[in-house]
This record gives sequence, C-alpha cells and structure tokens, in this order.
Amino acid sequence: MLEIKNLTKQFGTFTAVSNLSLNVNAGELFGFLGPNGAGKTTTIKMIVGLYTPTSGEIFVNNLNTNTHRLEINQVTSYIPDQPFVYDKLTGKEYLYFCGGLYNLNKKVIKNKIDELVDVLKIEDWLNKRTEFYSQGMRQRIVIASAFLNDPEFLVIDEPMVGLDPQSAFIVKQVLIQKAREGKTIFMSTHSLHIVEEICSRVGIIRKGNLIYDSSIENLKSLKTEKNNNFEELFIELTSDEADFSYSKI
Repeated sequence: MLEIKNLTKQFGTFTAVSNLSLNVNAGELFGFLGPNGAGKTTTIKMIVGLYTPTSGEIFVNNLNTNTHRLEINQVTSYIPDQPFVYDKLTGKEYLYFCGGLYNLNKKVIKNKIDELVDVLKIEDWLNKRTEFYSQGMRQRIVIASAFLNDPEFLVIDEPMVGLDPQSAFIVKQVLIQKAREGKTIFMSTHSLHIVEEICSRVGIIRKGNLIYDSSIENLKSLKTEKNNNFEELFIELTSDEADFSYSKI
C-alpha cells in the first residue's frame, strides 16, 4: 500500500528526514515513533502532499505521489495533529462540507454520517456549532470527516490529542476495526502505550533516520531487566548513545 524510497527532506542546510525507506502493507496498523524533532510530522506531510521531498519517492497503491496526487487523494484521508474545523459551521454542516470535497452525493454523506454518529458517539454535538466544541469533540468530528470517503489509506498525526479516556477508547476500537477490514493506517504518536496496545508494526525515527522497523512483538522482545517497559526501551533506542544494531530487526 505505502512504499517510501530513499526519502529526504531538507530545509536549507538542515536535514529533517534522511534517506528514509520503508513499506507498509494493506491491513497494517503502523506506529511511527520518535522524539520531538525526529522527522515524524515532516514525513507525514510529504506522504500527504503538504511538503515536496528534496529527493526520493513515495508510492501509494503503486502510484507515485508526485504524478498521481489527485488519484491518491481519493483513497487517502489525513488527520493532522491539531484538528481544524470551521467555527461557524455545525458538526453536521462541517461533515457535509468535507463530503463534498470528495465529490460524494448527499445521500451517501447522510448514510455515512448516520453510521459515524453511532460509532464515534457524536450525536449530541452534531447540530451545535464547532466553536463550542472541546478539543476532544473537535478531534472526533475531524476523525469522522476522515472516514466519510471510506479511505483505503489513513494517515494520522497524534490521533489522541485532547481525547478523554472514553473518546480515546472509541478511537482505538475504530482504528483496530478499520485495520481488520484491510485498511492501511500510518499513525504517528507520542502515546507509547497506544502503539503497544493496537499497532501491528513499529517504525522508530531519530534525527531524521529510521533506526527501527519491525513487528510490535519483536520490539517487545527487546525488553530487558534494565528496560522492563516500553517507555524505558523507547528512551534507550532514541538516546544519543543508542546501539544502532537494533535497526530494522
């Protein structure tokens, strides 16, 4: 589904992402981890077309993002780290607006909204203007909008920002179900426990370089007496003294 080949992004003399290569298969829930400034969001913005790579290529469904962006956008949804909504629209109006961007007819949009209202538990807020939404409700509405076109490929940057435990539980269950349906999910997050709980594969980036890419089970197997939990292991792998023999196990 997703193939990244030798991807590099430079801002002047600063290299944010360096020669990154990885593949994510259909049906995988891929967790993309790294400390602040590691290059996670830069990578995501290149995948969804907000940044142009300095060099390298990205393919979605074997289509090059440089030459087939419109076709790729039709099967892709992106959830940014900060949910953006139009404050003077109600939740329902916002969802109809987003559905229109995918050229969905009103009947299809209505049916999808009815389905997502039940799944994401947003019915009580649907007819209120989004300017009155909490951060968590804004996030749930943005997540709902991302599922309107039933995307094959979902790119998410920090999906749990502002979510209370109940909302986070709902979102996790939705992501797990979508992966079971064969959808591909590329998720960047700082929430290590969520990655450990729901992801099937993990990639770790440090200073623009991919230092680890393997299954969640292989990552768990690296735990030692010194690093007996996921957080301690992550800190060891991303430290300046990290042993790069862990890379791509």
